[in-house]
Amino acid sequence: MATTTATTTTVLYCRDPLNERRADAHFAAEARQLRAAGGTALLIDHDALLAGDAERAVARVPEGTGAVWYRGWMIPSGHYAALDAALRRRGGELAVTPEAYRRAHELPGWYETFAGLTPVSGWLPAGPGEVPDPEGLAALAAGLPPGAAVVKDYVKSRKHEWDEACYAPDLADPAALHRVVARFVELQGEFLAGGVVVRAFEHFVTPRAAAAEVRVWWRDGAPRLVTAHPDSPVAEVPEAPFEPALEPALEPVRAAVEALGCPFVTTDLALRADGVWRVVEVGDGQVSDLHREADQAAFVRLLTADQAPLHAPAPSGTTPA
Repeated sequence: MATTTATTTTVLYCRDPLNERRADAHFAAEARQLRAAGGTALLIDHDALLAGDAERAVARVPEGTGAVWYRGWMIPSGHYAALDAALRRRGGELAVTPEAYRRAHELPGWYETFAGLTPVSGWLPAGPGEVPDPEGLAALAAGLPPGAAVVKDYVKSRKHEWDEACYAPDLADPAALHRVVARFVELQGEFLAGGVVVRAFEHFVTPRAAAAEVRVWWRDGAPRLVTAHPDSPVAEVPEAPFEPALEPALEPVRAAVEALGCPFVTTDLALRADGVWRVVEVGDGQVSDLHREADQAAFVRLLTADQAPLHAPAPSGTTPA
C-alpha cells in the first residue's frame, strides 16, 4: 500500500547583518510564524550574495535541503541565478527557477503578458550610470500615447522623488524627459536594474476609506491573499459593496498570471479615474514586501499552500473569459 510523506515548507530568510543566527528584523516575525506553522526557516547572507560570494551566502544552509523558497530583500536576477547554482551544489534548489524569477521580477519579462491591463510602456537596456541619449528616448516616447509618463527601471521607480526623477509631464518635450531620466539614473546609482522604462501616465483615484493601491498574492495561478500595498498608510482593501468592486477585475488578471507561468506572483492594482482597475506592477512574491498590518498567519498559510484560493481556479483546459 502506498504511503504519503508530509513535506515541510522550507524558506530562506536574510540573516540579521549583526547576528548571523537571527533573521533580519524586517522578516523576523514572519519567520517565527512560519516555524509555528511547522515550516523550517533557514538563513542566508544577503550582503555576501550581492557582493558576488554565493557560496558564503549559503554557508549556513544544510546539505540536501531540496526545494526551498526565498523571502527577503530584492535580489538582482543574475545574483538570484548564482544563489540557485550555489544551492544546487549543496543538494538544494530554489522553488522558483531563475528564469521564472526574472520573468516576474523584471518588467520586460511580464509586460507583453499583461498588455491591455497595464499602462503602455517602452524600455531601453542600460547599465548603472548609463543615460540613454535624447534621440533614443525620443524614439521610445514616440511609441507611447501623447501626454505625461512615468520613468523607472526594470524593477523600481523613485516615486518619492516624483517631480525630479519619476514624472515627465509631456512626452512631446524631449529635453524634459531626458532630464528626468538622467536624474533617475543618477539617483539609482549602482542599483539601476536592467535599463530605463518609460510608462504612459494614468490618473488613479483612491477608493473610499481604503488603500489607493492593493497587492494581490498569487500562488500557482490562484489569488490567495489581497493586502494593501506596503506603502499605503491604511491597511483596508476595497471590497463589496464598493463599486466598482475589485473581485471582477481579478478574472482578466488571473488569465495573465496563468499565462506568465510563475508559481508565486504579486500584482499591484490601482483604480483608474474611469473606474477600471489597472495592473501597475508585477513582481515575484518572494521579494514582494508585506504591509505592516497584514495578517502574517494568513500569509504563511499562503506560503505553505495551506489555504484555499480566494476564488476557484479555472478548470483545466478552459480559457478564461
